[in-house]
Amino acid sequence: MALYVQKFGGTSVGSVDRIKAVAEKVKGFRDQGHQVVVVVSAMSGETNRLTEMANALNEDPAPREMDMLLSTGEQVTISLLAMALQQAGVAATSHTGAQVGIHTDSAYTKARIQRIETEDLKADLDAGQVVVVAGFQGVDEDGNITTLGRGGSDTTGVALAAALGADECQIYTDVDGVYTTDPRVCSKAQRLSNITVEEMLELSSLGSKILQIRAVEFAGKYNVPLRVLSSFEDGPGTLIVAEADKDEDSMEEPLISGIAFTKNEAKLTLLNTPDVPGVASRILGPIADANIEVDMIVQNVAPAGDYTDFTFTVAKGDYKATKKLLEETVIPGLGGGELRGDDNIAKVSLVGVGMRSHAGVASKMFRVLADENVNIRMVSTSEIKISVVIDEKHMELAVNALHKAFGLDKSDIESE
Repeated sequence: MALYVQKFGGTSVGSVDRIKAVAEKVKGFRDQGHQVVVVVSAMSGETNRLTEMANALNEDPAPREMDMLLSTGEQVTISLLAMALQQAGVAATSHTGAQVGIHTDSAYTKARIQRIETEDLKADLDAGQVVVVAGFQGVDEDGNITTLGRGGSDTTGVALAAALGADECQIYTDVDGVYTTDPRVCSKAQRLSNITVEEMLELSSLGSKILQIRAVEFAGKYNVPLRVLSSFEDGPGTLIVAEADKDEDSMEEPLISGIAFTKNEAKLTLLNTPDVPGVASRILGPIADANIEVDMIVQNVAPAGDYTDFTFTVAKGDYKATKKLLEETVIPGLGGGELRGDDNIAKVSLVGVGMRSHAGVASKMFRVLADENVNIRMVSTSEIKISVVIDEKHMELAVNALHKAFGLDKSDIESE
């Protein structure tokens, strides 16, 4: 007998019929003698519906009241799923985040889990119950309902798995695993049998929307086996593992496990910036103070005492605000300079732990893009990642060319 924590997202519980299908899937595990904790999101579209109603009443609703409102979406789902399980002959009880003992800080709309009390939950499991838990929510020390931010149900699932010492945390979604890249962009994308936590973190941060980053971090920190599966079809999915857990019998580790991409970035360049100590802080400090995150940064080399160009990227949604801040605050403070911006860019990234032991990945990437006449505007690297900024119109061409060049087109790809 094993203990599984299973998380089902909004599309998986998006209708009464789908909730019945989830109940049947859970019943299958329970009939095999396993203990099961089920974490569910709100039904697809419900969080958006509640947010729209709030904004229609108040353009700037209090975060505490937003958490109170949005937490009701999951409460509907847990009760319906518990009813469906009971109808299917499975003993089940539903619990809100507060009832199951998920304690958080008081950072409304983006709370962080501090501790989980598992005594009552374990008692229900030992009594033969399937425990259905509302994802995305908890309670602070003053008894206020809090939420963990968009995608927080993933974090709830992994946190409960860690607290309970579960054999596996299973994330059920509308895809059947983690792919080498988005199949909607590259038709030859292949499902990975497994991938490391490090690689999954990079892919998530670089544009892959399969898992919330915090959930992957939690899994890595507490060594929780994490598997991505489809709610709508059977299959082994993709297992996310610590690097040390990978198959030691594998003869050769692939260089690249996946290709991530995003169009959600914009590039800004300050021309003729004084090349003096502290200039980067004078540019980026006001941007950080405005709570705008900067991604890639490039500063050109200039003769001592001369001028240089300073380029960086931000989220596309922050482009106008950043541009205005540079024009009104930063440039006057620097004594001048010319500003250029471009919000028609894309970032394409290669990710793979195999880069650690193989040279030449960057040069091969650049050669492939050059052969396709794709101009590289910025480059950023880490131990297991290489990212380039290119024109948005070339993104799909670049992804498909790189996918083929690094051998990801072949079938039965395994990140081993």
